[in-house]
Amino acid sequence: MMKLSEILTAPVYFVTGIDTDAGKTVATGWISRQLLEEGVQVITQKLVQTGCVEMSDDILVHRKIEGRALLPEDQDHTTHPILFTKPASPHIAAELEGKSIDISIATASTKKLLEKYQTILLEGAGGLMVPITRDLLTIEYIEAEQLPTILITTAQLGSINHTLLSLEALACRGIEVPLVVYNEGLTYDPIVTDDSREYLRTYLSRHYPRTHFITMSHLTL
Repeated sequence: MMKLSEILTAPVYFVTGIDTDAGKTVATGWISRQLLEEGVQVITQKLVQTGCVEMSDDILVHRKIEGRALLPEDQDHTTHPILFTKPASPHIAAELEGKSIDISIATASTKKLLEKYQTILLEGAGGLMVPITRDLLTIEYIEAEQLPTILITTAQLGSINHTLLSLEALACRGIEVPLVVYNEGLTYDPIVTDDSREYLRTYLSRHYPRTHFITMSHLTL
């Protein structure tokens, strides 16, 4: 099996999920930990964080999984430059605070992180069609920045449908998907889990042969 450092060779990867509860945050930390173990200078970033005060909860989870303390870039908010308290879609959370989202702030933070780190794992909020603002969808940001994307999927009911739709949407916009992560931590039926895993693995090999498929088992935080 190839090392992740051999698969993920670009400077920035966007991490998204098939829906809000696909396990993006855990997967981002898990991928980062493996890259660290392979000697890659990697850091995670949150594009927009909602439902938090002062510090990104997702960044805290990343660091816990990685096994490292908060970094200077966490403490000065470079890894989570856009933060809102309401646990909602970014466009709503911003409006409730009477603010607007300037996504160029997050883009500038990514560029700043690249001055020090080899690889950035940029985690989104929710799925591909989540609005960042009233006029900007997450997938539109990914396309504009030409970010190869890591897709997190699960064995939950409906996951095959959501996975294939996500892959179609990314392909239609010419967005590279080097990696699909199958989150086995979100499973309720071992028969469905096993079948979904093999279905997706086979589908990818036939239709997206350049996309790698790996599984992520349950992690205890």
